[in-house]
Amino acid sequence: MKKTILSILAFSLIAVSCSDFIEKDERGKQTLENYFQTAQECENYANELTQRLLLAKDWWVLTAPRVTNEMATDDAWMGNTGQDNSAHRPASQYLITPDNMGDMNGAYTAHYYTIQSANIGLEKMAASPIPDAQKNQYMGESLFVRAYCYYELVNLYGAVPLYTKVLGTSDLNLQRSPVAAVYAQIEADLKESAAKLESAPVARNGRINKWAAYALLARVSLFQEKWAEAKLYSNKVITEGPYALESDFLNIWNVNNHNGVESILEAQTSAVQDKNLGAALPTLAGARGEDKKNFPSNDAGDVLDGWGWCMPTSDLENAYLSENDVIRRRSTITKWGEAAYGDEVLNPTHKFSLNDNKSGRIIRKYYIPIATRRALDKKDGHLPLNIPLIRLAEMYLTRAEANYHTGGDALADINIIRARVKLDPKTGLSGPTLLRQIYKERRLELAFEGLRLYDIRREKDPNTGRPVIESLMGPNGTFVQYNLNSTDPYETTNLREPQDKGINFNPAKHLVWPIPQIEIDLSGGLITQNPNY
Repeated sequence: MKKTILSILAFSLIAVSCSDFIEKDERGKQTLENYFQTAQECENYANELTQRLLLAKDWWVLTAPRVTNEMATDDAWMGNTGQDNSAHRPASQYLITPDNMGDMNGAYTAHYYTIQSANIGLEKMAASPIPDAQKNQYMGESLFVRAYCYYELVNLYGAVPLYTKVLGTSDLNLQRSPVAAVYAQIEADLKESAAKLESAPVARNGRINKWAAYALLARVSLFQEKWAEAKLYSNKVITEGPYALESDFLNIWNVNNHNGVESILEAQTSAVQDKNLGAALPTLAGARGEDKKNFPSNDAGDVLDGWGWCMPTSDLENAYLSENDVIRRRSTITKWGEAAYGDEVLNPTHKFSLNDNKSGRIIRKYYIPIATRRALDKKDGHLPLNIPLIRLAEMYLTRAEANYHTGGDALADINIIRARVKLDPKTGLSGPTLLRQIYKERRLELAFEGLRLYDIRREKDPNTGRPVIESLMGPNGTFVQYNLNSTDPYETTNLREPQDKGINFNPAKHLVWPIPQIEIDLSGGLITQNPNY
């Protein structure tokens, strides 16, 4: 029986007029068997897969888990103390169970949906009659998407079912594959992706290219402690790729600088008013309780009124202050009553509801400037802020960490990153002190860009050899103890989110999230659970 294409084409139809699609439908009902016959059809399919890396249209599927992962680190509180927190609380407070995962169920399901879709596309594109050059481009993009999904799954849940073929209902008997096997498939997909994209045009319009494949290879090599490979691929992107560091750090997350010179891959957004293609992060993590009276204009049109989830910790702010890192601090965090960095004239004292905000801070990287707000008739679902998924600065930091472990010049790379934000170079560092500085630079540079939880799980404390997260979280963790003894005027006066954040962390199980119980049940017990859940 023919399988009808479902929502995988939803985004594609935006790029193809209804009349064109109806005319094609004269062949009969659009099915997997008669699709993929033209380059346009293959491109539409690859575009949809790429868009599903963040699922900007459906914020609750992947964007919500993304901010929940941030909340499970030392960088962010849940933040919103005025609404139901049941979606975020299980993971962020380390109370998660297989039956109570909050929004962490969504990431598992969404990524496997995309993997199955990628497998379908790869199988059908391979047999498509289109020219080889176009076939390679769309297949290369699809391979990257599949690799990215598995990279997220293996970091979130550990060993997971691995498949690269189209599955039918009779094939749902897969067990979990070892972490090493999942990573091996990720690497194979990315290498094949880079090869297929070798001759594809490199355009900064959100399309996947070979440099994105090499950059993700650098990241997954780092995560596996394959230091030589991490150095090889990060160096390749730095020295051969068409990218450069933005001269102004704030410009990386600028609504008027989509796909800038530093961006290797961004989730694309649009403010088109008759489509729902905007970013969800500025709403989900925007300041809750803005009021027109707090803006110089006294105009309700300047108010965004976000939902207030994922608020920066004072511990993160202190990390910036300890380095006198003014530029990255103000580009990452806005404290209540301070001017919005870069928007000082129209928002000189950014104020919001402290009754609903745990920390009195919001994420500046997700901020929508007042001028952009005024240009929008519709805001929720229409905010034009692209979300960087991979950028060049990460490659410098990856090369620095790889150099540390292979005897190279790690200081040179972190000093390049520091120079961009007007910080003096570090000199004379070596051994554990140097490694901790590399870790710190990653935190300061990449805060709220989806890497902090993965980093503190994989980074090793140079004194104990144990994951860094174990020294931060748990009853005796430094981050937990800092909060319990904090005198921060915002965090300690709003205790509707408990001050003992991270105290429930258990290193015997919380280095990965549990497999959703429903997946185990649907497999008839073939899929097993992570230890101690």
